[in-house]
Amino acid sequence: MLENGSVVDDNLSAGTQNDDWAELILQLSSILDLETVEARIYLNLLRLGPVTASSLAKELDVDRTKTYRTIDKLLNMSIVSTTISNPKLCIATKPEEVLKIVLQKKQDEINRVEKIGKNVIQKINKIVPITDGHYVPTFRTVQGRANIYSHIEKLLEDSTRMIYIVTTSEDILRMYHTAVPEKIKECIDNGGTVRILTSTDDNKFIPLIERLKPTETRLGKLPSKGRIIVEDGKQMIMSDVMNASDFANMENSRLSHDSFSIGADTDFALWTNSAEMVNNIFSLCKFLWRTSKPLKKLETKK
Repeated sequence: MLENGSVVDDNLSAGTQNDDWAELILQLSSILDLETVEARIYLNLLRLGPVTASSLAKELDVDRTKTYRTIDKLLNMSIVSTTISNPKLCIATKPEEVLKIVLQKKQDEINRVEKIGKNVIQKINKIVPITDGHYVPTFRTVQGRANIYSHIEKLLEDSTRMIYIVTTSEDILRMYHTAVPEKIKECIDNGGTVRILTSTDDNKFIPLIERLKPTETRLGKLPSKGRIIVEDGKQMIMSDVMNASDFANMENSRLSHDSFSIGADTDFALWTNSAEMVNNIFSLCKFLWRTSKPLKKLETKK
């Protein structure tokens, strides 16, 4: 209970409203590049008004040290401010102001890259002799969920081929809050085909999964809790077991909230254009697709 006597339950109430709250945390995390625990703390500060960090930690059942670190980060991002009183009270910045801050930060970064980018490229072409070699399979690791999604968006944007997206329903819900849906549409408009294969134990996720609007969606058994995005004969992005259980954790007891600290920065993936690996994984996805069930048929049975 807070100092003013109010009781906090950031699940709000059961049912649809609880689902909306969970999805809002995911969406805010994506927009602001926050961990889910950071988005959760910000939203609860909006609800509660001025409150001490220790009281907030107690009410949300989040480790106090972690709460202080989160508040410091949000302060540096101007998402939260504090009073000069003793004890200090934490105050959430209005959402409209937060959006302006984020947009300005991203615009400043775009302007910076545009300003120096062309000049740097000219210098590279002038100073560095570039040799076009024969085809050699290449690999690279991609660190951070935002970077992984950017790679997926680029793969979709440039493709006119068949693409399989094999991943968890939680990951698909996150993708909805990125540019992936627009890139899927762009790929399909350019003549490509996008097939999504996922799994879910909860029918309420089915309408959310459909929002990506691929060529076709199927539900089946996944080979792992990671993600596979493979373009026929060209390239693939593959992740190991992801830290993608945040959405499900939001409906668990408060004892599970420490798991929110496992976040986007620890997500990583492998990208490769190795023809042998791409073809093998594409064949695996084709097999998984044949053994899965169309989403529409499952909806009819409900």
